[in-house]
Amino acid sequence: MKIQIIGYSGSGKSTLAKKLGLFYNIPYLHLDNVQFYGDWQERSIEEQNKIVDKFLKENDNWVIDGNYSKVSPIRFEISDITILLNYNRFYCYKMCKNRYKMYKDTPRESCPCKEKFDLEFKKWILFSGRTKKRKQKHLINLNKTNGKKLIFNNLKQLNNWLESIGCK
Repeated sequence: MKIQIIGYSGSGKSTLAKKLGLFYNIPYLHLDNVQFYGDWQERSIEEQNKIVDKFLKENDNWVIDGNYSKVSPIRFEISDITILLNYNRFYCYKMCKNRYKMYKDTPRESCPCKEKFDLEFKKWILFSGRTKKRKQKHLINLNKTNGKKLIFNNLKQLNNWLESIGCK
């Protein structure tokens, strides 16, 4: 089972990746851990590709969360399931705010940098990350997969699907 999860910031991609990884007993990779290190420093695209390509070669089954379409784009083509978390901006904003309260000034499992919720990130969640072009990019990535494509517009839809596969 190869599962790719994409969607908006704060939609729960990393939480879902971990949940599915544990459910299927397969490794999961958070692309925020691949892109960032230190104090929000970014790895080169070449270095990111090396890390993800190595992960893909070492694992027959996996869950990967994150959009970064330039990072090992083959992952979309070889995934059995690609999930798009297409939640509204206000839900994502609320989840990012809650995440910040939980991890304030500490890194979380899915990102090695200290959690922040600054004005730039708030604008990203509400506006910059919600452009028509960004939405089209999600759909393009979703349609690259030869496997099953799932779009969830809210948490209830996702939870219904998780229940249908026995993952609670």
